[in-house]
Amino acid sequence: MALVALELPKIGLVMENARLVRWLKNVGDLVRQGEPLLEIETEKSVVEIESTENGRLVEILLSADEEARVGDRIAWLETAQDANREVKAERIKSSPVARRLAAEHAVDLRAVTGTGPRGRVQLNDVRRSVETQTAQSPASAPSGVQPLSSMRRALARSVTLSNATVPQFAVERAVDWTTLQTLRAKLIAELPAQAPRPSVNDFLLQGIARALLRFPALNASFAGEANSPEAGIVPAQRVHIGLTVAVDQGLLVPVFHGVEQLGLGELARLRTDAVERALKGKLKREELEGATFSISNLGKGGPDRFNALINPPQSAILAVGRERDCVVARNGSIQIRPMSQLTLTVDHRVADGRLASDFLALLVEILEGDAWQLQ
Repeated sequence: MALVALELPKIGLVMENARLVRWLKNVGDLVRQGEPLLEIETEKSVVEIESTENGRLVEILLSADEEARVGDRIAWLETAQDANREVKAERIKSSPVARRLAAEHAVDLRAVTGTGPRGRVQLNDVRRSVETQTAQSPASAPSGVQPLSSMRRALARSVTLSNATVPQFAVERAVDWTTLQTLRAKLIAELPAQAPRPSVNDFLLQGIARALLRFPALNASFAGEANSPEAGIVPAQRVHIGLTVAVDQGLLVPVFHGVEQLGLGELARLRTDAVERALKGKLKREELEGATFSISNLGKGGPDRFNALINPPQSAILAVGRERDCVVARNGSIQIRPMSQLTLTVDHRVADGRLASDFLALLVEILEGDAWQLQ
């Protein structure tokens, strides 16, 4: 028999502390290695932390809504050969959806009476337990100054750092979506019914990746102090693009790695899955790290144009204004075209206005063209 301390792991480069959302296991429960054990709220998301051992949870040192620093002990696991055998043997008969709902509402399945075959706990059994808990919990309305969540606090810290330490400038250019819309509609019509539909964001991801291969200075980061002889520019080996997603309490930026190697079909699948899980706070830590460039697209309900702040240590971010019909001159005639305003914000330590302008011109050329990698 041995006791193993569970410590709060570090997620991302800037994480210093996190708030415990809830334990997914209770004291005395057996856990398997790789099984979700608790949820914590970081500056980026609500993240599930998995057990690193087979064993039994014998002591919890951190309660819900409490904060801990990276490396702090938050629980003790008892590991032993007998415990390891018990972990593979003990399992409450329950459906997957029932287990998921129970974990989301911290319902102990051992206290739920199963109405399924041989006492199997079903979804409705857990729902009744959740409703009972809710009815017994007193409602309280927020008043006075509301404390910042970990996500909002870290977001405030991040944007303050960006604005104070990164010399930023922006360049703008309009993009005409006519050709892209025609191609997208044709592509969607040819897809199987169950296949994810490529969105404008998928075209943006692929287009930006192609442009960054021609302008690697914008796929890099500035390292060190500007007045230090050790200061320099660190180029990235691959294109990893973050897509900003608005969620409760702040923003999440799921990262798509190696975008230069992905077709529109694969990007649509990855983006659909990542955005859905971002809205539920279920992104994995590796999906929130390593971006070399970011996109902020506020969609049809957004403004005509806006500036976005760089996410250090990245060197650039693209803000996409809402699509709208505009009157434009084309080939000597007046036409109405679907247009958006693109605003590129750049770290002036890494690139100058001419390079940024040339990058944006190339990106618009790609977005207005018809050369796309579909699969």
